[in-house]
Amino acid sequence: MRLYLFNMITRRILAEIQDSLTFFPVVSIIGPRQVGKTTLTKQIISKNIKPTIYLDLEIQSDLFKLNDAELFLSQHSEKLIVIDEVQNKKDLYPLIRGLVDQHREPARFLLLGSASPELIRDSSESLAGRIAYHQLHPFDLSEIPETVSQTDLWVKGGFPNMIFTPKVELSHRWMENFISTYLNRDLLQLGLSASPKVIRNLWTMMAHLNGQLLNATTIGNSLGVTTPTVKRYIDFLEEAFLLKSLHPFHWNISKRLVKTPKIYLTDTGILHHLLGVTNFTSLSGNPILGSSWESFVFNQVSALKSNSIELHFYRTHHGAEVDLVFTRGLTVIATAEIKYSNSPHLTKGNFQAFDDLNAPMNYVITPFSDDYLFKERIRICSLQAFIFKYLKNLPPTP
Repeated sequence: MRLYLFNMITRRILAEIQDSLTFFPVVSIIGPRQVGKTTLTKQIISKNIKPTIYLDLEIQSDLFKLNDAELFLSQHSEKLIVIDEVQNKKDLYPLIRGLVDQHREPARFLLLGSASPELIRDSSESLAGRIAYHQLHPFDLSEIPETVSQTDLWVKGGFPNMIFTPKVELSHRWMENFISTYLNRDLLQLGLSASPKVIRNLWTMMAHLNGQLLNATTIGNSLGVTTPTVKRYIDFLEEAFLLKSLHPFHWNISKRLVKTPKIYLTDTGILHHLLGVTNFTSLSGNPILGSSWESFVFNQVSALKSNSIELHFYRTHHGAEVDLVFTRGLTVIATAEIKYSNSPHLTKGNFQAFDDLNAPMNYVITPFSDDYLFKERIRICSLQAFIFKYLKNLPPTP
């Protein structure tokens, strides 16, 4: 019944994808495995007036149809051709470009993939100007039904099979299989030449270091690999949607990219599983509690913010710091400090950061506190108040 409910939920980006299909010849939905891309696509197909062919490249019979891909695809030029797990056949991209250029009209191809455009850059570049990408994140607070609480979403993460599987032990078994499949098959297929054991250890280390500044040298020493190798592995995991880096804010844009980022796991369900956290009680007594909440807020905000807004953090040698800096270009439009407390205490460093950045409004995001102006340009509010009341209206008015 709960999985049936998942199939009924309309994902937030559905309308955006449908809009892209009215203009772009090729539309791609990207995101981690098991995040709901196939279910979303079935919803799109059900609303699409154009005849559709669906190919899943993990099914041998569908993959066999593309032995002579040009012959097969050219015979269906009047249809929307959906290709799931397209990263399994990267040589399709140049062919799709040629077919689109021969017969250019909207909604020729809908491509689903578990790798970022950067990870398959050599092939996906051929579709430049012809393709629109849409990233599907795990479920966020704007999508979950009333039967799923904010705490449920935080503890279990946003993957459908974690939050909609009725038995807790089944959901944890699913998560272990999910992680094992990534390590032993998916990452290798995507081109990561590394031992699954090393990557599992790295992934677990990143869970323990979640939300902290990346120290690739220390991690490399622990894993027995070089610093450049650690950075390459982390970049790969980020492009596979398993990690996400947050770069420090600097007024000089070129300096932002060379300074040390923070690294977060993209889903708190994965984070908690790697750390052996099974429920809210075990999370509450775990030292990871604060960084887990910070990660949850960061992932929610990342998924729901406007594409025109960039996220950074701010930290100086003099002790000024704030968790999130919202910018449009060089303009700081807001900041946010993330606190796991409904009666948050701000540090001297927080106030110094607010003064340094001079944002129109500085938010303090809590789990469930009231929404009120604490001081001039400093507002305390719950995560849900921030997301549903303030995030879409940045920059705010006091």
